[in-house]
Amino acid sequence: MRKSTPHVNGFGSLTYINYGLADRFTVGMIPIFGYNEVSNGPSSAGIGVGDLTVQAQYRLHLFGENSRIPTMSVAVQETLPTGRYDQLGGRPSDGFGAGAFTTTLAFYSQTYFWLPNGRILRMRFNVAPAFSRELNVRDVSVYGTAQGFRGHAKPGSSVFVDAAWEYSLTQRWVLALDATYRHQGNTSVSGFYILSSTSSDVQLNSGTSDAFGLAPAIEYNWKRNLGVIVGARIIPAGRNTTATITPAVAVNFVH
Repeated sequence: MRKSTPHVNGFGSLTYINYGLADRFTVGMIPIFGYNEVSNGPSSAGIGVGDLTVQAQYRLHLFGENSRIPTMSVAVQETLPTGRYDQLGGRPSDGFGAGAFTTTLAFYSQTYFWLPNGRILRMRFNVAPAFSRELNVRDVSVYGTAQGFRGHAKPGSSVFVDAAWEYSLTQRWVLALDATYRHQGNTSVSGFYILSSTSSDVQLNSGTSDAFGLAPAIEYNWKRNLGVIVGARIIPAGRNTTATITPAVAVNFVH
């Protein structure tokens, strides 16, 4: 995965590891790694570890060919602050985490239709609100603080909505399109600078943001359990949102 802005190129990987513990119950984790290339400052010292997400998912209903009710599942995710986020010194690009414990409650659904030409159209609809705890912040951080800062940050709650369609051109080739929306609540930062000549408190607010995106992709499957997906996520500029284009490559393996 690669994303670009006028001053930063960020390279990252997300690995979804899921294990079917029981017929309806799945557990898993999502480790994240990244590297930031900065044009007007020092780039990351090396590949960094981001925050680790662990999850549990329970299937409520399994779709059948003659059923009108889609497959539905609920999931609980907990993001652990394993990535660096503060005390970054002169290399802010080493910040790959948020520093906060974050709980996500997700609802997943999917169904499929046989089209008149005999091909399958699969549809998904997911909703995932997330809530973060307050955290301590020291010195240079991903929250825009500088050396000598002492204080706290409270990331705003968020909600992510994803509607997706997958059309089977052949048994091996699939066209896909995701339409996404993310609302991010205000993140507040409060504290003071120990090196400042004044004792005035520092109050920072990110403001809320809304981001709409489209992610077209094409998938090729060598086998029933092995395929590759190539696409891009396109997010236009919006309220407190920078326009980005993020190419992505994913390998899907089921065992």
